[in-house]
Amino acid sequence: MVEVIVPEKIYGDRSGFLKLDKKLKALLGDLEVEWKLSATLKNWVKVSLFGEDEEVSANLVREEFGEIPYSLSSIKEGEVYAGRFIDLGKVGYGAYVDIGILRPGPKDALLPLYYLKSVFGEKPVRQMIREFGWVDNLPVKVRVSGVEFGAREVELTFEESWLERFRGWLEDGHDKIFVVGTVSENVEKALVETGHGRDVKRLEELGLMETLLILKKGTQAPGIIKEIGPHLKGATFGAIKF
Repeated sequence: MVEVIVPEKIYGDRSGFLKLDKKLKALLGDLEVEWKLSATLKNWVKVSLFGEDEEVSANLVREEFGEIPYSLSSIKEGEVYAGRFIDLGKVGYGAYVDIGILRPGPKDALLPLYYLKSVFGEKPVRQMIREFGWVDNLPVKVRVSGVEFGAREVELTFEESWLERFRGWLEDGHDKIFVVGTVSENVEKALVETGHGRDVKRLEELGLMETLLILKKGTQAPGIIKEIGPHLKGATFGAIKF
């Protein structure tokens, strides 16, 4: 058996298991391998592979989806990692991101307040979270700016192209909704059922269970959330409002 923990999380309504299973069938369907999916520590997804082609399959999974770093000792300054916001608003000195450090024990990395202020201006972190629609589990790309192995501290900055993209979301005049905790197919279904598909300019998959809705100009995020929310029981919503 070979195990790979991919940088995707399954939580909320857990619909991501079925979606990821379909993706693996498309990727590994011709190989002599079986697999099992499970949510491991902090909801990261573990793919357990069994069979004659398990090694080849594990390499294909790593190439297609990536792999979490697992260990603090493998974290390198300057490297870029896929992470998820976690415990937002619980502290005032920055924002924590889970980048998949599980050994020697689970450890989150920090986007420090001085860095966030250098990017977004002089405002408290909780105000940033509210204004920017940030919610726990929202995927972010980050670069490690410092590691203190003795103190087990990791500091981050946003990866440059991710930050540029996010700034674009803050400036284009379209309300946006982040939907986390369900797959994009369920979000589309809720939009159709409520008749609000016509109010969405574009839908983007940010991760397995995270979707961005860019609304048409003049359409307001709170009203759409109120309508589709009851159809998406496991989901959490964040909004950028103009």
